[in-house]
Amino acid sequence: MYDVVVVGGGPAGATAAMDLAKAGRRVVMIDRAGRIKPCGGAIPPRLIRDFDIPDDQLIAKVDTARMISPTGRKVDIPIENGFVGMVDRKDFDPYLRDRAELAGAERRTGTFTGIERDADGTHVLYRDKSTGTTERLTTRLVIGADGARSRVAADSVPGGDTIPYVIAYHEIIAAPPKNEVYDPMRCDVVYDGRISPDFYGWVFPHGSSCSVGMGTGVDGVDLKQATADLRAASGLTDCETLRREGAPIPLKPLDRWDNGSDVVLAGDAAGVVAPSSGEGIYYAMFGGRVAAIAAAACLSTGKASDLALARRMFMKDHKMVFRVLGSMQNAYYRSDARRERFVSLCHDEDVQRLTFEAYMNKELVRARPMAHLKIGLKNIAHLTGLVRETFV
Repeated sequence: MYDVVVVGGGPAGATAAMDLAKAGRRVVMIDRAGRIKPCGGAIPPRLIRDFDIPDDQLIAKVDTARMISPTGRKVDIPIENGFVGMVDRKDFDPYLRDRAELAGAERRTGTFTGIERDADGTHVLYRDKSTGTTERLTTRLVIGADGARSRVAADSVPGGDTIPYVIAYHEIIAAPPKNEVYDPMRCDVVYDGRISPDFYGWVFPHGSSCSVGMGTGVDGVDLKQATADLRAASGLTDCETLRREGAPIPLKPLDRWDNGSDVVLAGDAAGVVAPSSGEGIYYAMFGGRVAAIAAAACLSTGKASDLALARRMFMKDHKMVFRVLGSMQNAYYRSDARRERFVSLCHDEDVQRLTFEAYMNKELVRARPMAHLKIGLKNIAHLTGLVRETFV
């Protein structure tokens, strides 16, 4: 009898498994080996601090973000008094799983196939990768951290089978030396409908390699061609392609993260990817942590209602950030004309300061009241077209 079976060994699942094992709970983590999620790999200082990420996991430290508009307008935003760390998920995720195991979590390699319930308890079924046989684990609770198309969520949580998502695709390439268009200390974010009609493209340095990709929820977009176009525009066509990866990315948090009985969700399975930015690693790990807290509370009290703590704790810290970012995406990602205005708005120093302080610290920061008023007025002016732009 396990206390918790964690389904999924990405940042959310590995964090939940580690925290529960450290708390003395008997926990087992099931993960499919070899899967690498497409991801730009940016992690902010708060993640590094809160989750004790060692410096040797950072393959690059970025000090500038460049916003690029549909007409080629470029706005460079310096990251003052710090940096954004970059990780490669092919190395970072195994590190997190190894750390959970060192903390005392058991590991199984296989594919989740279902949950059965009877008088003896809850049983998680999975197909063992090495033997091909179906194995059965008896547990008191299940944490579903198995991604945007979570089978745990679909099987057990109301609404878990209807989560909206975009498809992300990227190519990891051998990075060139610094040149006129590529800088290993700069992340490029490309807002251009020719690359993505409803999201954005990215060029994120990974030290000796680089992640080049895009995301979209629009059917019929050729992701590989869009990425090829982005590579061409970024002067990266001739760089060696090391690997290609694609996966769904959720668009909004689910209304419920638990089934009121024995299952709670975490990470992409719960839909916790930030709107507008698409950032997911920090929110996945925080989601794994609060899922572990909720599970531990349920195990201690015997109250299944404690599983709802996970969503309440997450939203207490991040609901407003998600709401603001969602409004930004809805307002500015509709057309190239609006994307142009969004990049123009990023020229404003107050916007830059608030945006990056919020990103680095994962909370909406308070600025001077007049700065907020100025940002609000500029936002209205850009959305209504009062600010004149030149389009080509």
